[in-house]
Amino acid sequence: MTPQQQTEWQQRLIALLESQPPDDDGAHDLSHLHRVWAVARKLLAHYPEADPIVVMAGSYLHDLVNLPKNHPQRQLASHWSAERARQLLADSGLSDAQLDNLAHAIEAHSYSAAIPPRTLEAKIVQDADRMDALGPVGLARMFYVSGRMGRALAHPIDPMAEQRGLDDQAWAIDHIDVKLARLPGMMQTKAGRDMAERKLEWLIRFRDEFCRDWMAR
Repeated sequence: MTPQQQTEWQQRLIALLESQPPDDDGAHDLSHLHRVWAVARKLLAHYPEADPIVVMAGSYLHDLVNLPKNHPQRQLASHWSAERARQLLADSGLSDAQLDNLAHAIEAHSYSAAIPPRTLEAKIVQDADRMDALGPVGLARMFYVSGRMGRALAHPIDPMAEQRGLDDQAWAIDHIDVKLARLPGMMQTKAGRDMAERKLEWLIRFRDEFCRDWMAR
């Protein structure tokens, strides 16, 4: 994909997004989609055999249907997003094989859906999306989502869960150990794992310092 084609496709995808009903979820806004594509571009440099148009479209369209994390049908959101993406790009010039690949990449990106990615493009999109849950931006998104869901910052006397079970439905900081610390090991590409491990190291340092300050009395 030439730089001009990349720009044209990016503008086209953003225009499609802007034509959809607005969503007030600041953790899954256009900035999130730009970051996912930025990471995907870095991963594509390691895997030039992947279809960049499919990866770009998956990066931008994977959250077309975005349901709250506690929604009873959350696991179906990526399936509905894939269907919507296929409809929006039906006349885009993409081949049937590319549309199938895109739909799978969107379905498989979801943590809740638990669909194993079968294609390199799906692996890249999944890794790029999950990368945005790590590092400083991932931390900010974690607290944003936790606040919207009414979760407290941390357990009042045992923030490190040394004498209790982890519960990220009640305490936001627990989410680091419940889910985020597992993400590097779940990355589908070696390049993604290497990047995720560096971001997790920062997150763990923050957690430890946060807990020390939380208990300073």
